[in-house]
Amino acid sequence: MRFIPHTEEEIGRMLDVVGASSVTDLFACIPEKLHLERPLDLPAAASEQTTLAEFAELADRNTHAGDHAWFLGAGTYPHFSPAVLDAIASRAEFLTAYTPYQPEMSQGTLQVIFEWQTMMCGLTGMEVSNASLYDGASATAEATLMAMRLTRRSKVVVASGLHPHYRDVLGTYLSGLGGEIVDGKRGADGRSASLAERIDDDTACLIVQQPSFLGPLEDLAAAAEAAHAHGALLVVAVTEALSLALLRPPGELGADLVCGEAQSFGLPMGFGGPHLGFLASRQKHVRQMPGRLAGETVDSEGRRGFVLTLSTREQHIRRERATSNICTNQGLCLLMATVYLALYGPGGLRRLAETNLAKAEYARGRVRETPGVTLPIEAPGFNEFVVGLSGPADAALSRALEASIVGGLDLSPYAPDLGPAVLVCTTERTSRADIDRLVAALAGDAR
Repeated sequence: MRFIPHTEEEIGRMLDVVGASSVTDLFACIPEKLHLERPLDLPAAASEQTTLAEFAELADRNTHAGDHAWFLGAGTYPHFSPAVLDAIASRAEFLTAYTPYQPEMSQGTLQVIFEWQTMMCGLTGMEVSNASLYDGASATAEATLMAMRLTRRSKVVVASGLHPHYRDVLGTYLSGLGGEIVDGKRGADGRSASLAERIDDDTACLIVQQPSFLGPLEDLAAAAEAAHAHGALLVVAVTEALSLALLRPPGELGADLVCGEAQSFGLPMGFGGPHLGFLASRQKHVRQMPGRLAGETVDSEGRRGFVLTLSTREQHIRRERATSNICTNQGLCLLMATVYLALYGPGGLRRLAETNLAKAEYARGRVRETPGVTLPIEAPGFNEFVVGLSGPADAALSRALEASIVGGLDLSPYAPDLGPAVLVCTTERTSRADIDRLVAALAGDAR
């Protein structure tokens, strides 16, 4: 009854109501040639207990993040997710969350969106945030298009530290719009270099990732000054949202738009998705913001309430007039992230970020004192950094995997000039013992 909800008696009553003598009669409109005249080639039904045991046996053939020490970040991060997130997200009033067009029926969802927007404004130092986007890459592309609309310019300067996948998505977005992308170079210290030389009066925006793809913290104040000197906007992209709890907010350093990925706030890695993009800006730019916003109001009796605001129907039904063809929010992902932020609070989130930083500093120290591995980039960062190797990265990562360690990202496709190297990430789920084993494996002493 749990999986086949209708009894033969119930089916008979339903057929009587519609005036059909049998299920075959009900589907008489389907041409005879499309009928399957034999039983389905399926095994006999098994009990729930037998089925679950078989599923468990199949699952045990796999390995997963819980079986391994995990040091792979690069845009998707292995943070701890408290059980309360799933418990709340599984409640019936949220489980089928969709676009809250009818505020009288959607106050819970609208309030969650409003609180999400408020917390993201606090973390980014901006004045308005939207109700989320698909992921960090598309959020960065949408922020770029927004900057192009605001400045009425088509040239985009991209700092070297932008995640290469974000750069690919940006290229796809701009390829049909006549936009020009100018890529910056990486300096000797690992930070973006010579950005001011690439910005001119035709530049719509400068895009800088903080922390950068390889880990170093960028000088956002200098980037803002370089962009604003030519009337361009500074777009700051964030792939590791937890860093916002520790670093000075981009808005305080001159950013005009802040976008990125919020998967770190309680969402599972999920093989790369679904994730949760975000976009925040100055209040004066709000009418060019894609997606939708939730606003606070009062009803006719003076009670606090929430509604969608500044989200015109053109966003949904008139593509040629839309600010963007982004017309949804990642409802359940946003709910989980909002619960996560509310659960930790400002103090708890900062302490968690400090733990991530402390783990990274311990790991960097172990690399410095271990022969066979190096730190090609010594610039300060958050919870990611590059480890230089004495031999091929794939061999080092294979050694780590044999020791039940996912050892990081092979950088040979992304930064070949660094030589054999991997990008390593440490989070609160990483122990000192795990770090010691990782460094030994990467150095050639797997144990």
